[in-house]
Amino acid sequence: MHSFIRSLFLLFLALIGFCMSPAGAAPVEPVEADRIVAVVGDEVITLYDLRVRLDAALKQLQKQGTSLPPQEVLERQMLERVIMDRIQLQVARDSGLRVDDAQLDQAIGRIAANNKMTPQQFRQALEKDGVNYARFREEIRSEMTMVRLREREVDRKLVISDGEVDLYLANQASTGGGEEYQLAHILMRAPESASPEQLQKLRQRGEQALKRARAGENFAELTATFSDAPDALQGGSLGWRQLDRMPTLYAETAVRLQPGEVSDLLRSSAGFHIVKLLGKRGGSGPASIQQTHARHILIRVNEVVSESEARRKMENLRERLVNGGDFAELARLYSQDGSAAKGGDLGWVSPGDTVPDFERAMDALKDNEISPVVQSPFGMHLIQVLERRQRDVSEERQRAAARQALRERRLDEAYQDWLRQLRDRTYVENRLEEK
Repeated sequence: MHSFIRSLFLLFLALIGFCMSPAGAAPVEPVEADRIVAVVGDEVITLYDLRVRLDAALKQLQKQGTSLPPQEVLERQMLERVIMDRIQLQVARDSGLRVDDAQLDQAIGRIAANNKMTPQQFRQALEKDGVNYARFREEIRSEMTMVRLREREVDRKLVISDGEVDLYLANQASTGGGEEYQLAHILMRAPESASPEQLQKLRQRGEQALKRARAGENFAELTATFSDAPDALQGGSLGWRQLDRMPTLYAETAVRLQPGEVSDLLRSSAGFHIVKLLGKRGGSGPASIQQTHARHILIRVNEVVSESEARRKMENLRERLVNGGDFAELARLYSQDGSAAKGGDLGWVSPGDTVPDFERAMDALKDNEISPVVQSPFGMHLIQVLERRQRDVSEERQRAAARQALRERRLDEAYQDWLRQLRDRTYVENRLEEK
C-alpha cells in the first residue's frame, strides 16, 4: 500500500501549503494530488502510473499520425491495458517466474545493437529524449516476463495432433491457397460468466462501434475507443496473414469481405468482434523453394567482446579470406557457433531458417562471394554462398508448415481465452470514474 500512503502524504503537503499561504497572496491554482485509480489483487495503480503509460502511448500514436479519441476514452483503454499487465505480472511473481539483471542487460544490448548503438549510446539517446532509463529497464523486464509467462501457460500447452495436420493438408489441396489478407479488428471482451444483462450492454456497445465504422469513421481511432484487445492503441492491425494463420472466426469472415468493408458484429466465446479488411494480395504459392548451401563465421557480441571489437576482428578475417585464406580452417579456429567444427558449414538453408538480417545478406551474394561483415542479433558474421538449388517442398516441410499455421491460428484464440480467465479470477476494482 505504499502508493496509498504516498497519496495521503501528497494530500497532507497540499493542505500544509494552503494553511501556510501568506495573507493577501494570490490564490494558487489547485493541482490534483495522486490518487488510486484501480486495485488489482494486492496492488494499486495510481493516477501517476496511468499517466506515465498514457504519455508514452500518446507520443507513439502522434508519431504514427493516428487521430486521437477523447482523453477520458484513452485513459479508460490504457487503464485496462495496465490492469491486464499487472495481473500477468502478479501471476509470474507468485509462480517464481522472473527475469534477472543479466538477462535484462542482454536484451537491452540487443535492442541497442538493432538501433546500431552501444548500450551506453542507447542509454544516452533515451535520456536525451527525456526517457527515465531506470523506468525503461523495468518496462522491458515486465515485457520479457509477460512473454515468458505466455510461452509457459499458453504456447507450450497448445498441442496440434497429426490428425489435425492431415485434415489441414487435405483442405489445402482441395482449396488451393496463398492469398494474404490484412485485417484490423475490435474486440469487446466478455467476462467468462457474463450475465445476460452484461452481454446485452456489450452488444449495444458493439453495435455503436459498428455503426460508426460503417459511417466511415477512422477505424484506428474506433479501435482505441472501443477495443479491449492488447493491440487497441496500435489500430487493431493483425498485419498480413494467410487465412490459415488467423483465428477461424476471422478467416471465415475475411473471405466474404472486399477491401475496405467492415464485418457484421461477430460473437465468440471471448466476446464481440468487428473486423475490417484493409487489403488482399497474392495467389497460389510456388510449388518449390530456393535453398542455399552456405557457411559462415560468427563472433558473438557480449559483455567481454564489444561490438566494435567484434567488427574489427571480422574485418581482419575478411581480409585474410579475400587474400586466399581457407574459409573452413578460419571458421574452425575463430567461429563461435556450433557449425565451427564443420568449417562453418550450415548445410542447405531454406527461406525463413535464419534471422532476417542474415538471410538478406546471404540472398544478395553470388556463389563463392564473401559477404561484408553482417550484424545480426547473434553477433557479427562473414557469409559465403557455395551453391543454390530449387527444391520441391518435401512432405516433412509441408507438415511442419501446416503444424505451424495451425498453431498460429489457435494461439490467438487460446491467448485471449487465457487472458479473460485471468481477468475473471483476479480481484479488480476500477476507481477511475470516481471524482
